[in-house]
Amino acid sequence: MLRLRQICLVASELRPVVEDIKAVLQLDECFHDPAVAEYGLENALLPIGRDFLEVVAPTREGTAAGRYIERRGGDGGYIVILQCDDADRRRAHYQALGVRIANAMDYGDFDGTQLHPKDTGGCMLEVDQQADGTPNGPWHPAGNDWEKSMRTSGAVGMTSAIIQSQNPVALAARWGEILDKPVAANLSIPLDNGAIKFTEARDGRGDGLIALQITAKDPAAIITAAKARGLPTGAHSVTIGGVVFHIS
Repeated sequence: MLRLRQICLVASELRPVVEDIKAVLQLDECFHDPAVAEYGLENALLPIGRDFLEVVAPTREGTAAGRYIERRGGDGGYIVILQCDDADRRRAHYQALGVRIANAMDYGDFDGTQLHPKDTGGCMLEVDQQADGTPNGPWHPAGNDWEKSMRTSGAVGMTSAIIQSQNPVALAARWGEILDKPVAANLSIPLDNGAIKFTEARDGRGDGLIALQITAKDPAAIITAAKARGLPTGAHSVTIGGVVFHIS
């Protein structure tokens, strides 16, 4: 199993981005993790279907998140978080490739591995295993009661994460190697519930997570809500927190 389970955005201020997500995508907050304070952060988790959007923001100077915002010139995508059922095997694979582990998380029922972005390229990549092992089941980062916060009137799922690069062919190959997955001719890595896609950087911000493909009950209503809040929109997209949400 290898699934797209969570996407993390990084923002200079938490509440404006969270409120835009709630109003436009019609989602609700389910959890705020006190553990991120250790890294000088605050966060919010929001279920999108049975997967999750997370927004983090620095609460002090000198954080890795703050430096990332400065380097990329503003808010944007931060971490692609996947769910697996073979964390031990994958860790051995990362080590065999010389990929450093930036952060290891062990919460008993949850085994998480953040990889060093200098070894992955593109953006931060995290691969986690939940003891329950059920796709769409319990998810430690979202707390114990996240299902109570699920909404079905707006955005209902994520299908793809889109990463830009000056050299998308090489980056796709690197991520395919790390994830032990084939890379398709269109520079995408298939996942059980979607894909990670790679495209050429064209906005001057450098490599990074730039967009998500999501599904919604009423795409037109999401566009209308974004316009009402003065957010950038396209025919089938809205931009929130520096990330383009392509809606179908």
